[in-house]
Amino acid sequence: MSDEIRAEMVANVWKVVAAAGDTVAEGDTLVILESMKMEIPVIAESGGTLAQLAVNEGDVVQEGDLIAVIE
Repeated sequence: MSDEIRAEMVANVWKVVAAAGDTVAEGDTLVILESMKMEIPVIAESGGTLAQLAVNEGDVVQEGDLIAVIE
């Protein structure tokens, strides 16, 4: 079963911390977003393998955009 991580707001992708294929644990930071001069960490909601990372540093995400898939 896969777990999709989606953006909760409009933001810039400031830093990508994890890469596709990485093993992640619940609570690990995957990406750091920046919005209104604030850094917002995007964390893994479950443990597993990061099957897909759908963003790159410098991208702009809209609310609901796919950020990552964990299997």
